[in-house]
Amino acid sequence: MFVTVKAKVYTDSSGAYRELPVLLTPAGPLEPLLDYLLARSHDRSLEWMKKVVRSVRMFLEYLLSNPAETDPHRLFLNFAQRLYTGTFELESHLDPSWLCWAPRSPHDAQHIVAQLTDFFCWLSDIRPSAAAVIPRYAGGAYDRMLDEVAYQYRRNHAFLGHTWAVNATPEYTGHRARYRRLPRVEMDEPPAFPEERFAELLFEGFKAGNRYDYRNMLITLLLHGAGFRESEPFHLYISDVFPNPQSTNQAMVLIHHPSFGTAPSDWRDECGRPKKGNRAAYLAEQFGLVPRTEVMDRRAAGWKGGTHDAAFYKRAYWFLPEYGELFLRLWYRYLEQVARVARNHPFAFINLRRDPLGKPYSLAQYNKAHAAACERIGLTVAKAFGTTPHGHRHAYGRRLTNAGIERALIRRFMHHASPESQEIYTQATTKEALAALMAAAQRLQGNASPGHPPTPGGFEFIL
Repeated sequence: MFVTVKAKVYTDSSGAYRELPVLLTPAGPLEPLLDYLLARSHDRSLEWMKKVVRSVRMFLEYLLSNPAETDPHRLFLNFAQRLYTGTFELESHLDPSWLCWAPRSPHDAQHIVAQLTDFFCWLSDIRPSAAAVIPRYAGGAYDRMLDEVAYQYRRNHAFLGHTWAVNATPEYTGHRARYRRLPRVEMDEPPAFPEERFAELLFEGFKAGNRYDYRNMLITLLLHGAGFRESEPFHLYISDVFPNPQSTNQAMVLIHHPSFGTAPSDWRDECGRPKKGNRAAYLAEQFGLVPRTEVMDRRAAGWKGGTHDAAFYKRAYWFLPEYGELFLRLWYRYLEQVARVARNHPFAFINLRRDPLGKPYSLAQYNKAHAAACERIGLTVAKAFGTTPHGHRHAYGRRLTNAGIERALIRRFMHHASPESQEIYTQATTKEALAALMAAAQRLQGNASPGHPPTPGGFEFIL
């Protein structure tokens, strides 16, 4: 009944549009949700929008499956409970509602509840006022359904996120319930790519016959040697790489923000004078393109944020420095391949041998190539083993920690907004924790003296 589609959304007669996920109902597009996504399109990613559409779709499906429930509070509470329990009857394994939901993790359920809370909060503020200004407004059946939900939300804030408060105050205790929490655990082994296998991955995994895959070797070096997130290299331009002025045998790599980053210096006006502007304007004027964060096809690549080094770029901080030197040598080899292929865009990594020839290389293609390279050298591909692309960022963080780099610098090198963000990348492995215990025990034994009680050890068991 409900279908999510990709659509070009025009909001005026200028010809400009946004590519957004749209929820189609039997009555047409769900306009309140579309208005909400447009209102947040300047500060939220497409991935976030897809998740919001999924959450609203689930809620509408639940509404239609439970038409007899008239108490709004009970409706919202039951919906949240079904996220945790699923909708199948335990004994018969049947589902009379035909929703067929499996139980979701507490983390996922909490996100769905939070996304709906934010949406209905916005809707309760916007739509009632719009109806007052335009009294003849009449949306479709599903639009009116959401308007009614927003009205109930506005009237009684004991719904959704408000019913799942972490710290329920006494006056609201009767209306609130805590969301289910998972037990806290220590991550056993941070999923870092094994350092001792990296050279093998690079020079044997990314090699077919006698031909090296320079493109994927370069991307992998950016992840492993400079700690970039796997989507960030796909925003790199050819002009973003050049020899480091302080060390000309090492590459200087500046990955600019896909929209706000400074446009390349070769952008000029009709008179040949340099133009100033950001990369979104440069892509639009020179190539008729939008940043890769704003498309919903194979070209899409995310940008998580964090901190930038200067005017909206992230510099590659090579560690070890040899990785920066190797990158520059491989980069020159790669440029020889790129020079033979026609391009109509500035992106560095392109399709070299397969259609569409010369088009931007995709993240999905790289993930597939990386998995094949790991399997080629006998590694099992799994997040738990650190053999997915993100494992290289973990390896970079661990390498910095093992070298004794202070936390403030690790935050800068990994472009984190907060020092706490690096903890998952730098926490000790079980092997390191056990080694620390052994070293401490040896120090304790070494510090024992005749005047002190004997330290544990040397027990003889008589059975």
